[in-house]
Amino acid sequence: MAISGRFFLVALAAVVPIIAVPGPATWLLALGVLLFIVVLDLSLAASPRHVVVRRVIPSGVRLGEQTTAVLRLANESTRPLNAVVKDGWQPSAGASNALQTVRVRPGERAALGVALLPARRGDLLTRHVTIRSFGPLGMAARQQTIEAPGTLRVLPAFHSKRHLPSKLRKLRELDGKAAVQIRGAGTEFDSLRDYVRGDDVRSIDWRATARRRDVVVRTWRPERDRRVVIVLDTSRTSAARIEDETALDTGIEASLLLAVLAERGGDRVSLIAYDRRVRTQVSSTGKGNMLNAMVQGLAPLEPELIELNNQAIPGAVRAVTSHRSLVVLVTSLDAGAAEEGLIPLVASLSQKHVVVVASVRDPAVDAARRDRRTTTLTYRAAAAEHALNRRAAITAVLKQAGASVVDAPPQELPPQLADMYIRLKAAGRL
Repeated sequence: MAISGRFFLVALAAVVPIIAVPGPATWLLALGVLLFIVVLDLSLAASPRHVVVRRVIPSGVRLGEQTTAVLRLANESTRPLNAVVKDGWQPSAGASNALQTVRVRPGERAALGVALLPARRGDLLTRHVTIRSFGPLGMAARQQTIEAPGTLRVLPAFHSKRHLPSKLRKLRELDGKAAVQIRGAGTEFDSLRDYVRGDDVRSIDWRATARRRDVVVRTWRPERDRRVVIVLDTSRTSAARIEDETALDTGIEASLLLAVLAERGGDRVSLIAYDRRVRTQVSSTGKGNMLNAMVQGLAPLEPELIELNNQAIPGAVRAVTSHRSLVVLVTSLDAGAAEEGLIPLVASLSQKHVVVVASVRDPAVDAARRDRRTTTLTYRAAAAEHALNRRAAITAVLKQAGASVVDAPPQELPPQLADMYIRLKAAGRL
């Protein structure tokens, strides 16, 4: 049962006769009238137990986009339903109108739209709906919480997709589909053309030259149908917050851009989210929408507060492909984790695969290194300088082991990783 503000106004008005004619009889009469009003209103109110609740929730929404979840109410009681309904979404769902007033006649239905603006990625839950049914006087209400579970999957925002057109244009230029022809890129024969000054003499086709009596050279295009394996680290280091998101969220953005670019470039892409076991795995098959499969698989991922099992990653890669591939490790370059496991892992993978290590760098560390206005800030700058020097040393060791390294701030990591892929294609290393 619940009491409305209107009842308190009536109760306040009942104080007037008590003050005017003080005495036990006046008290009892005032209390009796108030009790009668409450009982009468409750008896005339529709029972929330006779309300059937059904949800209609979108299958998914991108982070930062607004959507609407519909709450359908069916009044199966014999009295009109005059109620306040509260939908119990968790706060991160961003329900702006979770509390609404509804009037439903007996035997009829009503639909309430709840506007949602999710504040984080993942599966957002609602477990119940609370209905407060008022009587015709609006003094008292019956209240009931009804179990009505629902889940809204919030997909990664994929803000880095704005870089996709420019990267695809570069990739088409490499592939010879645009006006620009890249000489010496790749190892797959594409076509013949006339020799111009500056061409590599090793590209001259002597047989075709003898037939045509003009010097012609072979042009090459980047290899297609190669394997790209992206290993996304979901261990404790991915929980670090850099700017306004975790390192895992930045890694997801970079992985999505690279995967879509590589797939449209004709390569076969596999993505593995891993810490001590495979959290999700998606591979392109040439059928269906790989981007949709990836965002659906990556959406519920959360960092696990455990150490990354580096020794098991080569086995996870072998389970995907046994051929030479581009293996992209989206992980951390923190000194402790890298020195203990990442460097031996890269040395092992580089014996068979082309390895790229992608890591997000905190811009706050770069800013702290330059700020030396006070003694405290000077010590902080020294600590930042030490951390960046160790990071640079780890990068140098990884490059000596045969890997390429992309170390960039959150907004720059996805496009720089895509550029690294294009450079490797241009150099014919894939």
